[in-house]
Amino acid sequence: MHTENKDREDLAHIVINTNASIIVPTYKEVQNIPFMIDRIQRLRETLKVDLELIFMDDDSRDGSVEAVARAGFDWVRIIVRTENRGLSAAVIDGFRAARHPILICMDCDLSHPPEKIPQMILALGSGQQFVIGSRYVPGGSTDDDWGLFRWLNSAVATLLARPLTSARDPMSGFFALRKADFDRAQDLNPVGYKIALELIVKCGFENVGEVPIHFANRAHGESKLTLREQLKYIQHLRRLYIHQFGNAMHFLQFMVVGASGVVVNLGVLTILLWLGLPETVSLAGGILVSLVSNFLLNRRFTFSYARENAILPQFLGFLGASAVGMAVNYAVALTLRTQVLVDVPYGIYIAALTGIVCGMVFNFLGNRYLVFRKRYVEK
Repeated sequence: MHTENKDREDLAHIVINTNASIIVPTYKEVQNIPFMIDRIQRLRETLKVDLELIFMDDDSRDGSVEAVARAGFDWVRIIVRTENRGLSAAVIDGFRAARHPILICMDCDLSHPPEKIPQMILALGSGQQFVIGSRYVPGGSTDDDWGLFRWLNSAVATLLARPLTSARDPMSGFFALRKADFDRAQDLNPVGYKIALELIVKCGFENVGEVPIHFANRAHGESKLTLREQLKYIQHLRRLYIHQFGNAMHFLQFMVVGASGVVVNLGVLTILLWLGLPETVSLAGGILVSLVSNFLLNRRFTFSYARENAILPQFLGFLGASAVGMAVNYAVALTLRTQVLVDVPYGIYIAALTGIVCGMVFNFLGNRYLVFRKRYVEK
């Protein structure tokens, strides 16, 4: 016990001059708000840390405003948001409204232990750029009744984020960073609930620390994690991959759309033949429909930033780029076959595949920088 008290005194000495703002996004969390305030109050008294607590409420209308008022603390406030509602947007707005140099985000459902905040502040003070309250580092844990599905969902989400960060628990909603670093962030555009991953990527944090926590089950109220939010996470990942890997991701999406065009082409061809149309008409129909589908899918997904531009000029440009790409394909294949791979076994296939690749690269570059160009190209 003496050692524990000594450690607490040492920690208090280190963080005593640190001011921090705790941002708690809420929606219909009135049952949890008094408990959250009470635990932060005890933390302030024990370690004498100057903590500001801001509830960012998405217009719950459940008594949350009154619950904060009843607490009667000048260091606790609630901001009611009526526009652009959502967890990530609430956190960003809360960070902008914060008054202190250290920003901390945590959930209101009491699953995150506020008692770990001093260790997170200490980690920031020791050189970490971003600190996560982590379930998956040594010493971290979750409640025993999490269940296989919940664990699997978390594991898959974390695995999908692995190319973006080496952090063990980037899905955590409990994290800390400096307000100065947050203020330098550009193009924050999160979708869904994984704001920590957005900040790690968009702020370019490489030195990410993780403090072990025990993640408890929600004490009161209902979870906001729905299938819709999980689908938003996939959309969010796509945005972050494009931000981080730029043209490589655009090209990968372009190839996937091209592969879907092959399926559409063959499907339409089969249907038209089944309807009794001549082969010449069926072949042309398959090509035309696949060109249209490729254009629409590229406009919707691969080059989604250009969706607001006029569709007809884009379509004509797409047809032009595709026609030139086919010419490049043919010219490369023919040149290789007649000049380089004359006596090479299966040379015709090697030449054809090389032509296809060259035509695809040309099509991508033409569409990326001419047809679906944007005025300012950013990483």
